[in-house]
Amino acid sequence: MKEYVEELHQRRNRAELMGGQDKIDALHAQGKRTARERIELLVDEHSFLEFGKLTASDIPGLEKRSAGDGLICGTARVDGRPIVVQAADKTVFAGTEGSVHIRKTKAAHSYALKRGLPLVNLSEGGGLRMPDGMGSDGISDKLFPQEMLTHHREVPMVTAILGDSFGGPTWLAVSSDFVTQLDGTCMAVAGPRMLEVATGEKATEEDLGGVKIHEKYTGQIDQSATTEVECILQLKEFLSYLPSHGEEEPPLRVTKDSMERRVDNVGSIVPMKRNRAYNMKKLIRELVDDGQFFEVKPSFGPAILTVLSRINGRSVGIIANQPMNYAGAAGIQECEKATDFICLCDSFHISLIFLHDIPGFRVSSEAEKGKIPTKIMMWNQALAQSTVPKLSVIIRKSIGAAYGNMCGPTMGADFVVAWPSAEINFTGPEVGINVVYGRELMEAENVKLEREKLLDKWSFDSSPYKAAAKHLIDDVIDPGETRLFLARTLELACYKNGSKSERKLANWPTGF
Repeated sequence: MKEYVEELHQRRNRAELMGGQDKIDALHAQGKRTARERIELLVDEHSFLEFGKLTASDIPGLEKRSAGDGLICGTARVDGRPIVVQAADKTVFAGTEGSVHIRKTKAAHSYALKRGLPLVNLSEGGGLRMPDGMGSDGISDKLFPQEMLTHHREVPMVTAILGDSFGGPTWLAVSSDFVTQLDGTCMAVAGPRMLEVATGEKATEEDLGGVKIHEKYTGQIDQSATTEVECILQLKEFLSYLPSHGEEEPPLRVTKDSMERRVDNVGSIVPMKRNRAYNMKKLIRELVDDGQFFEVKPSFGPAILTVLSRINGRSVGIIANQPMNYAGAAGIQECEKATDFICLCDSFHISLIFLHDIPGFRVSSEAEKGKIPTKIMMWNQALAQSTVPKLSVIIRKSIGAAYGNMCGPTMGADFVVAWPSAEINFTGPEVGINVVYGRELMEAENVKLEREKLLDKWSFDSSPYKAAAKHLIDDVIDPGETRLFLARTLELACYKNGSKSERKLANWPTGF
């Protein structure tokens, strides 16, 4: 038995080195980490339990050069909570995916779903490996795995793109609930070399799938960072707001921040002049526990904010208009961003809070080409089908159809309230009087005086008190009591079933 055990340890030691010490040294010289080192950064100390360490490529002659077939899988704990983790290792065939590699990732995904454990992917790699995937027999069992295609948000799946990623790592990332990408890496269907060979197009990795492309144009990543450590910390923070699986609520976090804390200085954050910009993040920071929140997709659709935070220890998702960008008016990207976030929160029982300051949608011929009517209605459909508790506060203005998209009356909110300075109407006063009273203004002797009279009338009609008087909204609240209102009503909304939803949106595709 001693000899058998010694042989086992020798095999394990060889497997620990993956592609060999020389390749590890080369990786370190580039300032990069191995897959095992990345896992160590992620998980609690001594909690990693590896499976499949002794696997290797099933292509004859490659067994000794393919430790783990380039993938490390196992279970571990993150902040005390169990997870499944898989990490591609660049030292083995550049992290490409062979038959055994694919078999391992399917097994890891299946186990995460079976036992209700979040799945964490530390990704990089060149996609399907040749010659494994060549020929009709090679490709036939290496198509998209059913575990990924029918994931249905049963457990949170998060991905860090920590090196150039093509094919498999990209499919996994865009199917995830949260993606962070390391600066200087590329995430795309295929790399520049294959692109040029196949189509003749020449593109740099940055132009093809760099961080800026995904942050500003595709929305396929949720955060980015300049170091691997930052990326992994982002994964951990995101997971802290979510449950381990779709059948439980997010964990409560003890806070010393009183639910009864007044926020009287919010009046100095929000200008009364409706055409003056302010930073909605400052308001959010005043309302949430300990001023802490985690923003999702900060550079994509910047006229709307989607953030995870806590109120009285409960996880909440906040959708808020950002007047610093496009005066808070929503365009195509904002619609996609809000829809995606509603699906995420409803699937994982995270209550939603809407903070309105929106003048409407950014309509134009270009927006119509981008199907903005469809995007607006997708947002509304997701909102209408969501069943988590929802609270809605009109801060300064909520105009036109956007009033509905931001969870106004009839859109399923538990409570809809407004600040006394709020403006609610079909259109803004300037636009409205020009459309309705344009001819009268042209014929008026004193256009300026007449315009001011009409603006005063329009302003009165837009007052929240008219809606409150008819019980079309639930109340008009003191801005200084906004945190207290949110904490109390959230407690009420969660009294019977907690924050649990019916998960009607769980099978909406990610990024939809």
